[in-house]
Amino acid sequence: MKKKILTSLAVVSLLTGSVYADSSKGLNVILTSKDTQTQLMAMILSMKSLEQSKKVNVVLCSDAGELAVKNAKSKVLKPINKSPKMLLKGIIKKGADVKVCPLYLPNANKDKSMLIQGVSVANPKEVATKLLDTDYKLLSY
Repeated sequence: MKKKILTSLAVVSLLTGSVYADSSKGLNVILTSKDTQTQLMAMILSMKSLEQSKKVNVVLCSDAGELAVKNAKSKVLKPINKSPKMLLKGIIKKGADVKVCPLYLPNANKDKSMLIQGVSVANPKEVATKLLDTDYKLLSY
């Protein structure tokens, strides 16, 4: 009897978890890491979310802001043989909203003209509003 109840609870938990995951509008991704593997994983998860018709909002801060700079290099990684920057451009094409932290440009001695197409400077009030929206999952790297 206990086993049947536990099995039933596990099934209900899995089903409601799936329904909850499907009801999410998308992802808010805050990426600060300089680590290439971490950056690539953030981009992969963003792409996979977009492929499931979810909205993706990305804010690049600190070292990760370099991904948005036109001439900055980004290392290609296996097994997909793509760089975080390549995938960043891909998620932008698929509709992701990508911004750099407003502190990034002035502290990196850069300006808006140095950003790749599709990336703008974040407005803290707008970012806070998106982060507080409970219909979105938050990933922070």
